[in-house]
Amino acid sequence: MIEKFGDEIWLIDGPVVAGWAGFRFPTRKAVIRLGDGGLFVWSPVAICPEIKGFLDTFGPVRNIVAPNSLHNVFVARWQAEFPDAQVWGAPGIERRQPGLRPDAELSDSPPPEWEVEIDQVMLSGNLITTEIVFFHRQSGTAIFTDMLQNFPKGWFTGWRGVVARFNRLRGQEPAVPATFRSAVVRRGPARGAVAKILEWPVQQVVMAHGVPVTEDAGGFLARSFRWSTG
Repeated sequence: MIEKFGDEIWLIDGPVVAGWAGFRFPTRKAVIRLGDGGLFVWSPVAICPEIKGFLDTFGPVRNIVAPNSLHNVFVARWQAEFPDAQVWGAPGIERRQPGLRPDAELSDSPPPEWEVEIDQVMLSGNLITTEIVFFHRQSGTAIFTDMLQNFPKGWFTGWRGVVARFNRLRGQEPAVPATFRSAVVRRGPARGAVAKILEWPVQQVVMAHGVPVTEDAGGFLARSFRWSTG
């Protein structure tokens, strides 16, 4: 499904993928058209004719972004499909997928390729993964990967449902999973990153696993990360 989510930003849902111990995860990517007409592809999902046709219509793929080390499954395929695009990887992604060779590593600040239109910050100091959070200024969209999640009731069943509930994967609104909260070993960098995120004039929030937040986005983020700023 391809959904226009604001000025020059689209969301595209991909197939469900299998994770650890039989947990299943939906996939989602975002596409942002930059001012020069090139496309910024965040967290790419599996390529299909519909997606390829959409991209061919809206502009050349110039930047392929793997925003954390866990979202690497489809990156190599995109790299092969769009050899002229630059592939950006979060720190640690090559250790998770040794065959993947990003062209450049993401950092705590945006590169010249998109700094005018997209801001970013690095959520580091976490034992699970380092995640780069983005902010698309034109649409007011903050883009998270795994640091915020929420699954619909019934997505996980049996013992997996129990684990999901205690891990804060289900609730009234998306939340930082308990495993990610407990894996923060350096609170200083986390507090600094969250402070920057809360300064952004966010109007809506997108995440890889969960329904986007389109109302009171700033208040939602403040609630979600209150634990890290206390």
